[in-house]
Formats: sequence, C-alpha cells, structure tokens
Amino acid sequence: MLNKKDQRLRRARQTRIRITGQGAARLTVHRTNAHIYASVISGDGARVLAAASTAEAQVRQALGGHGKGGNAAAAQGVGQRIAERAKAAGISAVAFDRAGFAYHGRVKALAEAARQAGLQF
Repeated sequence: MLNKKDQRLRRARQTRIRITGQGAARLTVHRTNAHIYASVISGDGARVLAAASTAEAQVRQALGGHGKGGNAAAAQGVGQRIAERAKAAGISAVAFDRAGFAYHGRVKALAEAARQAGLQF
C-alpha cells in the first residue's frame, strides 16, 4: 500500500511522461508547508530556464518578513515572477506540471497568476 507521498509521486510520474511526449517546456510546481517553488524546465528536461520561489529574499521582503510564504497570496506573487522570468528567457508557452499536487489552493493561485501575466498553458 502506498503512502500519501508515494501516491503523489506516482501521479507526478504519469504527468511527466505525458508532458515529455509533447516536447514542450514545462512549468513545474513544488509546495511545502512554508514555501512554494516554480521552475520552467526545457522540453528535453536538461536545464532550468527560469525559477522563482517564496524562499527568495526579495519575495520574503514583499510578503512582510518570514513565515508568510505558505499562502495563496504568496503563490500569486511567485506565479507573476515565474511568468516574467520565462518571458525574459524567450518562453511564452509551457505545459503545467503540478507534480502530483491537487489543482487547488496555492497551486491554482500560482497557475492563474502565471496565466494572467501572459504565460500560455
């Protein structure tokens, strides 16, 4: 029987297999209780083209200190930052890889903020 983490990783693996077949750059999300991380990874999976997270000093200052990275408002900020950085790197369309996390709450807030900032997926 799989535990909760193994179930999430199994879902993530299935999604990554599907995205790899598309050959598109992927926007991958990882969340912890305290932070949320987003990376744009090349279509072949060889390199990270852009990254943003609530662990960055500038983002923490904008959120008003430490301990504020685990909410939807912080995720929206990271979504906007990752979209800006991806567009600066020449990426306008990505496949969304939620890494097995439910499309709800912080993951959804990050995705919608990235869409509003001009990233297509």
